[in-house]
Amino acid sequence: MARFYQRNFDDLRRPWQDIYLRSQGGLLFSSPDWAEAWWKHFSAGSTLSAGAVEEDGTVIGIAPLRLQDGIVRFIGANNLFDFQDFVVEQGREQVFYSTLLHHLSETGAAALDLGPLLPGSGAYRLLVPVARELGLDVTCSPDEFTVSLDLPADLPAYLALLSGKQRHELLRKERRLNEEGEVSYRVKDEASEADIDLFLDFFRESREDKNRFLTPSVELFMRDIISSSQARGMLRLGILELNSTPIAATLCFEYGGGIYLYNSGYSPDYGWLSAGLLSKYYSIRDSIARGKSCYDFLKGAEKYKFHLGGKETALFRCIIKL
Repeated sequence: MARFYQRNFDDLRRPWQDIYLRSQGGLLFSSPDWAEAWWKHFSAGSTLSAGAVEEDGTVIGIAPLRLQDGIVRFIGANNLFDFQDFVVEQGREQVFYSTLLHHLSETGAAALDLGPLLPGSGAYRLLVPVARELGLDVTCSPDEFTVSLDLPADLPAYLALLSGKQRHELLRKERRLNEEGEVSYRVKDEASEADIDLFLDFFRESREDKNRFLTPSVELFMRDIISSSQARGMLRLGILELNSTPIAATLCFEYGGGIYLYNSGYSPDYGWLSAGLLSKYYSIRDSIARGKSCYDFLKGAEKYKFHLGGKETALFRCIIKL
């Protein structure tokens, strides 16, 4: 028989990480590292409602949840987490979701508010049908979109994916940058404090809205995520240089055969050279060279994502009344 047990981070961390590493699909933001970092810096007003479903003494899934104002949500927030999901052993999803919903219906919470959800996520594909079968009121609606690119085997094949105009403009910008001197793009899986400071400086300088977004708490959260990702071999911090001078940086994470572009920045002094756009192009080139299958630009409708070949996928928000 399966049961839900509410637990703290210390008790959940090991089984959570084990199942997370075995899981497939879009779970980058559902790791214990991301949840703990968010909880550390932004949990005021929330009550931890995380727990595990156990069957015959074995953990089969983790529910990374919090309670706020009578509503159960994922630990995290959509300004820092692009999409989320439950972390469940393959083949045990039906038991996990039915057990979870029975538990939540007994807590007195008004609703389970989940999102953003990928259409292929377990929460959207499996939890929602289980909730409807149990007679619960479920509302799902599109809520933003993410932009990603299936990577081909080599650079010529990637360039062939672009429209003639996109390809011409991209290669023209690359030629103009190379005409200014020696260009290099270095990708680090072990970043120094100076590298991280450089990225954050470029992040602030590149756009005023990013400067406002990077509050002290957000900066500490990002530093924690960079540190934990580096420790787990998931960090890909790219630095674009011109004549040995850094001009742009990309912060990516590697997970499940894909590369996720979490954020980026560039020096305004080199905006006329399209340093920001080209840093992403070189990041894509590096990902292709390393045999990655997907490059995910994540949420947002910035034009550069489509100029570089990205295609949008709708994200959903689902509210289940308990």
